[in-house]
Amino acid sequence: MLPDKEVATPFASVANDPVFISIEMSRSKWVVGAHVPTADRVSIRVIDWGDITALLALIERLRARAAAALGFDAPILCCYEAGYEGFWVYRLLTAAGHRVLVIDPASLLVNRRAQRAKTDRIDAKTMIRALMAFNRGEHQVLSAVHVPTVRQDDERRLMRERQRLVQERTAHTNRIKGLLLTQGITGFDPRARGAVDRLDHLTTGDGRTLGPRLADEIRRELARLQLVIDQLAVVEAQRDRIALAQQANESMNGSDETMIAALARIRGVGSNDASVLIREAFWRKFRNRREIAAWSGFARTAWASGAVSRDQGITKSGPAAFRAHMIQLTWRWLQWQPESRLSRWFNERTNGATGRIRRTMVVALARKLLIALWRYATTGLVPTGAVVT
Repeated sequence: MLPDKEVATPFASVANDPVFISIEMSRSKWVVGAHVPTADRVSIRVIDWGDITALLALIERLRARAAAALGFDAPILCCYEAGYEGFWVYRLLTAAGHRVLVIDPASLLVNRRAQRAKTDRIDAKTMIRALMAFNRGEHQVLSAVHVPTVRQDDERRLMRERQRLVQERTAHTNRIKGLLLTQGITGFDPRARGAVDRLDHLTTGDGRTLGPRLADEIRRELARLQLVIDQLAVVEAQRDRIALAQQANESMNGSDETMIAALARIRGVGSNDASVLIREAFWRKFRNRREIAAWSGFARTAWASGAVSRDQGITKSGPAAFRAHMIQLTWRWLQWQPESRLSRWFNERTNGATGRIRRTMVVALARKLLIALWRYATTGLVPTGAVVT
């Protein structure tokens, strides 16, 4: 019979277990769960947000309690969920000599009932349970995030800022075109030179000039668009300067910069594409093609129960912006690398197909292309039939 409410279950005490620490973070406080080898349950403490001094003091008290009971110093194993806090807590705890796991929140199992209790205390205990199972060798109970170095984290800021600016440029452009379309005006390019001057000469579909309030709104929107365009030019110029300086530095053999330069030599893969691939994906040191497909979200999701079996499409578990960039890169690959084995694979399966089938198959091709480019960047294996300049 199912219980009506959550029932606390005792934890097995193992003398050689570490002290388990979980940190459930919110904007106002941190709820810290702890389990020492000699205890049979998880204890909960609450500290102020960002109070690392109190957290380290709590860890030392727990270590001392475990040492007094066991007769030796037990190691510390900490965890918290990846989120807005980033990795600064990881770096501080690691610098203090503790082992830390940053957990992917989506990888933790949850109660599947429609109405389930959810509090910071329950979440802290859930992480402790998963951490204890992980320590026993059950690595499928959670997924640990690959934490970048400080330099790797900083290097990818430029590419992510560029992606945001491109999105903002598109949003402002569409906004202006949408406002003009409500007045029956088409063919106006907000990004063209002299767009502000042309605005005064536009005529609506019913023969009027633009209303003063609408014209002022569009001028302000054009000003914001121009600011984004100027910032985008600065970011791209900085990206190009860094790329040239890194390519001139011969001491960077085997580094991320070397892989970026190698990828950019493939026809159809630009320097921006190469930077996104390296900064967002290939620095993670995947062990095989399945890992990179699973991380990117291009892996297939099977569903089978008894005699029923069907495919649910891709998992979409990875970063959506990266998948969107890979889809764009894949369409360019078909244009610039038509004689490659990957392009021939796609064309053989979509010959005479409709747009929907082609859009579905390009996702499958994107997974294959991602794996092929990863192999080239890490091992030098050129995709079959690809042209390298």
